[in-house]
Amino acid sequence: MRSNPITMRYLLFLWACLCTLPAYSQKFGYVDADFILSKMESYQKAQQNIDEAAKKWEEDVQKKFAQVEKMRKVYLAEEVLLTEDMKDERQKEIDKVDMEARDYQRKIFGYKGQLATRQAELLKPAQEELHKALQKFARKEKLQVVFNNADALAILYIEERHDYTEELLNFMGLGEKKPNPEKGEETPSAEDPKKK
Repeated sequence: MRSNPITMRYLLFLWACLCTLPAYSQKFGYVDADFILSKMESYQKAQQNIDEAAKKWEEDVQKKFAQVEKMRKVYLAEEVLLTEDMKDERQKEIDKVDMEARDYQRKIFGYKGQLATRQAELLKPAQEELHKALQKFARKEKLQVVFNNADALAILYIEERHDYTEELLNFMGLGEKKPNPEKGEETPSAEDPKKK
């Protein structure tokens, strides 16, 4: 019985594909980008600047609402002395100031408000620095896919051996230096009075 040359070629092709399949497997890992960013000095400075701006804007918003509340209290105290036309005029004035305060609050803290714009502007350099370092690190470690563990909604299970957070921190020069006993470096102990 003779074998069909097309069948033999197909089997040979299938065998070659199966043998080379491991060569095409992807290496992957994950990092906690939020944790790494929190260790970066540029990110810390940007976050501090954002927090200061947010605090100032919050104070401005509170002043505007305090003005509205003050106007309402004065209105309630004088309401019995006012005519209907005067009451309507005061109510409209209070509503106008209240609306201005709410508009200002939305302009600052709303979607695409000044705070969101400031955050995007100030955090972008730190995020780009992390992205560039991650790209270099992934190439060095031959990682084809790197997930962000901070977005844990999409990741249901991860083995610890795929966590490259500490390695990336060390690669960026942000990790804690661990002593190397082979080089004669000692681990500082809590009871050692010289280290205190």
